[in-house]
Amino acid sequence: MSRRELLYAGLMLFGVMISSLSQILLKTAANRTYASRIREYLNPLVITAYAVFFGATLCTVWAYRVIPLSMGPILESSSYVFVSIFGYLFFREKMTKKKLIGLAAIVCGITIYSVS
Repeated sequence: MSRRELLYAGLMLFGVMISSLSQILLKTAANRTYASRIREYLNPLVITAYAVFFGATLCTVWAYRVIPLSMGPILESSSYVFVSIFGYLFFREKMTKKKLIGLAAIVCGITIYSVS
């Protein structure tokens, strides 16, 4: 992988990471109660989350200008790792042995594909 491809792969991973953070914002917003239906959707957490999703989409589009199309889904699968880590950090979700083995398999798959 060239240095330029590596840079854009990092950009895509950054987009995946901020997308995972916006999912945390949406879950936080969903766990709250609101006075009306409209406030459920028009509150700072939800609006910020969708703005972050837009930024993540831009990162993905820019990354696809350089990285091969076949690499995109491989890098996108890192979202499972990010969501699990953020769920543990922000919501104290349990990290079971099965989850850790699955996350390790995802990381190994990403590494093997990226090196070859």
